[in-house]
Amino acid sequence: MSVFSRLRPEVRGLLARQGIAEPTPPQKMAIPRILAGENILLIAPTGTGKTEAAALPLFNRILRDKGGVGVRKAGAPKGGAGGKDATGRGGGGGGPGGGVEESGRISAVYVTPLRALNRDMLSRLQGWGNDLGISVAVRHGDTTQAERRAQSLRPPDLLITTPETLQVMLTGKRLRRSLRGIKTVVIDEVHELAASKRGSQLSVVLERMVEVAGDFQRVGLSATVGSPETVAEFLAGPDRSCGIVRADVERAAEFRVVSPQPKGGDFALARRLEVDSQLAAQIRMIREAVEEERCLIFVNTRQAAEVLGSSFRRLGDDIGVHHGSLSKEVRIEAEEAFKAGRLRGLVCTSSMELGIDIGDVDHVIQYSSPREVSRLVQRVGRAGHGMGRISLGTIIATSPDDVAEALAIARRANAKELEETRPHRKPKDVLANQLVGLALDFGEIPLGRSFEIITRSYPFRDLSMGEMEVVAGEIEGHRLVYIEDGFLRRRRRSWEYYYQNLSMIPDEKRYTVYDVVGRKAVGTLDEAFVVNFAEAGATFVARGEIWEIVEVLEDEEEIRVAPINRGGEIPTWSGEEIPVPWTVAQEAGEIRARVARLLEGGRASGGGGGETGGKGGGCGGGEERDVPDGSGAGAGGEEAAGAFLMEEYPADEEAARLFLGMIKSQISAHLPVPDHRTVTVEGDGTHITVNACLGTQANETLGRVLSALLSARLGGSVALDVDPYRIGLETSRPLIAEEVAALLADTDPDHIGPILELTVKNTSLFTWRMVHVARKFGALRRDLDRTTVSLKRVLGLFVDGPIGEEAMRELFWDRLDLDRGRRALEDLRRGEIAITTSHPSPIGAEGRRGGRDVTTPQRADGAVIELLRDRIMNDRVILFCVSCRGWKSLRTVRNVPEVPQCPQCGSRMVAALKPWEEEEIGIVRKPEEMKTPEDRRRTKRVYRNANLVLTYGKSAAVALASRGLGPETAARLMRNLRRDEDDFYRDILKAEREYARTKRFWS
Repeated sequence: MSVFSRLRPEVRGLLARQGIAEPTPPQKMAIPRILAGENILLIAPTGTGKTEAAALPLFNRILRDKGGVGVRKAGAPKGGAGGKDATGRGGGGGGPGGGVEESGRISAVYVTPLRALNRDMLSRLQGWGNDLGISVAVRHGDTTQAERRAQSLRPPDLLITTPETLQVMLTGKRLRRSLRGIKTVVIDEVHELAASKRGSQLSVVLERMVEVAGDFQRVGLSATVGSPETVAEFLAGPDRSCGIVRADVERAAEFRVVSPQPKGGDFALARRLEVDSQLAAQIRMIREAVEEERCLIFVNTRQAAEVLGSSFRRLGDDIGVHHGSLSKEVRIEAEEAFKAGRLRGLVCTSSMELGIDIGDVDHVIQYSSPREVSRLVQRVGRAGHGMGRISLGTIIATSPDDVAEALAIARRANAKELEETRPHRKPKDVLANQLVGLALDFGEIPLGRSFEIITRSYPFRDLSMGEMEVVAGEIEGHRLVYIEDGFLRRRRRSWEYYYQNLSMIPDEKRYTVYDVVGRKAVGTLDEAFVVNFAEAGATFVARGEIWEIVEVLEDEEEIRVAPINRGGEIPTWSGEEIPVPWTVAQEAGEIRARVARLLEGGRASGGGGGETGGKGGGCGGGEERDVPDGSGAGAGGEEAAGAFLMEEYPADEEAARLFLGMIKSQISAHLPVPDHRTVTVEGDGTHITVNACLGTQANETLGRVLSALLSARLGGSVALDVDPYRIGLETSRPLIAEEVAALLADTDPDHIGPILELTVKNTSLFTWRMVHVARKFGALRRDLDRTTVSLKRVLGLFVDGPIGEEAMRELFWDRLDLDRGRRALEDLRRGEIAITTSHPSPIGAEGRRGGRDVTTPQRADGAVIELLRDRIMNDRVILFCVSCRGWKSLRTVRNVPEVPQCPQCGSRMVAALKPWEEEEIGIVRKPEEMKTPEDRRRTKRVYRNANLVLTYGKSAAVALASRGLGPETAARLMRNLRRDEDDFYRDILKAEREYARTKRFWS
């Protein structure tokens, strides 16, 4: 019997009208358990009907309640919400049970992490609701005031919202009352929330809702979960049961790893786009794929999205761009254009990972390694969106390291070996935020009752009363609450603080980057980058181009820049540096080891098994998978190594050749190959590279320890650069590799924690964590003027309290891996990891070459000149005859004749004025006796302008149309007019940049 038969006739009729006869496997497994009121975590691939599996029982329950049938709620936690109210003074928020639902209350809430998902959910669920007579509404930050008021007066049966908006609803009188009817809360993409502070906040908010509605059913939905038991406990809370429904529908996924090499027309394409030939080959492959199928092209950074998108725009391809720095309107337009078929491809970041409805996707291309297994599974799951369809995923590897990493991730994805989900543990800024929320909920609440509510949530299950009292004392010190007689009480500032801190996403200013040459916005930069780096004259890279900062406008939150042709920093895009896990880096190291053995023709040696698992395992014991012996370092060994990569892993021939080339170069130089069981230290002088396949966070941990120890030993600063396979050190005084190897081998594993705590406090990274945490504690206002207040001095007040402790905890949680770093040092001491030194090697040098996922253009200057020329040619000028003073003509510079001439009197004394200089024409036309001294000066400038056009023709009009160039500056440029047109435009660019830099000093 179909599970649909358990649904009410109205719901079955809806399914019949939509032509849905049979439930999908997730629906078969989940619907009965949701109807029974269980808390469940439903894990199923994208496109297999997860939303319907949750929504159909919701509609069923709402219809039943409207019909007057009582419903039993999910089991209550320990110390449930019934009996006394939160103040402990009698009354009750209701406990489990139910009965006939009152009208005007929300029955179910559907929580999604993205507003875009709200739009998707609303369009789907509202249609069903209309059919069934059930009201469905959406509420988030962009909801209009009129809509909010309507929802307060007439609450919908089902509300779709975000975690942050749910916070608001608990503090409003009407909305709080409407939440009393809640029987079910669905959390979509629960894995995304579980690993973030947003999720920690939501877990407490759900417990605050229990105080209003009594306990309610919780349903979590996700396509990918690395730690189902942990996520289930996070969803329900540690004292409630939660079933795990794994609907592992066999949706075939095909992964391949490619690395297109330049050939044929790629070199001409590279010249046309002024990019590296390698990037041109990658662009060619993407274009070919998009011609055949509708593709999502995922990239890891917004910079990569913009560089690729810019190239496709120049080529006229139907490929759009979608990332978080674009406006909401632009993102919606891209989504709808792709869904409607106007775009064949969409270059996107993680902004498109979750289930936004964009229609059918045939193929997902991942540009550069996705860096995590779960990320690849989530992204490729967007392809073949539907039952029985194959998900096609292609990873374009951009370097030899990228090849090995992508192969390890693809194999692990097929084996369903996902990274574990790690919820935060006792985040103190979330605790501070939620204590204020509880004070607002109840006006006053005993600290003990607050403790009971908060510790029902998973992230705070181990919180002690003492720890909570310290945080409560901190927020009292910032005048956010009163604490008196064991009660937590709200105060006037509570409201302002709470509404300014609804989200736990770091509240960071975003500065608009404005190109003074192209006269358009380039993108945005994060506040940390601006504070630590941005000043006039500094250079950085954005959108694949190099820019020089002309000025920083603090009040307008704007950075004015000009394009140039020399090196610069890569801007920091918050949240974009995806760390490569230890397990992936270890397997990539193992691939190196296996290929090296095959190329050398030697017998298998070294460890294996353990954590990397799968084909050949990794470090930490266990048996290693047999591989065919190579037949020497010649063609036989290379053939065997290539076969291993293409048969045991999904590498194509070009990707295999690229990776083999790096290992062959290492072997040919008679240098050791660093792998999962071998660390090599190389270099002399001031540049040292430690090759270690330990992953991003473990390498950053060891790198920071090494830099601190070396800095103390040398008495000077040590620069650090880390990737998943290398630790780069640049010292103020020369070192030899043996010194660094000995220092690493001799470091006591138990000392690295204290060393890191001491040294991290002096970094800008820690300073900005402190800023964010202090804001969430209400200790710093968002609009604090950093130009008049020393942040370091202010933060020094908080470093030894809960604010400093939380900043340090978060830094260790997100950026470092103390356990793996300690374990690596222990393995070095036991000899389970070998450490050796070598001369500078091809593998070590690869880190300096392959650290970016988009190749910087070979000659950015050419693109800059072309941009400037195109802009000036499309600017407008007024041609005005100063002889007859009668003729004038507004036209683009492109349409100015090579030799301008007045059509009325035939004179060539024609001035080229900017459109806003039209007032000058009236002044020139005035009778001489009526002109003031200022009028005569301005008239003289117009005649000088005309003389330049008479002498130099259209070239003078080009110079005069440029930003900030008057006749005097233009005359200087024209005297230096060179034979090379590009040099002429370089002179204009230099003059424009100088004007932009100095204009604020002009009267």
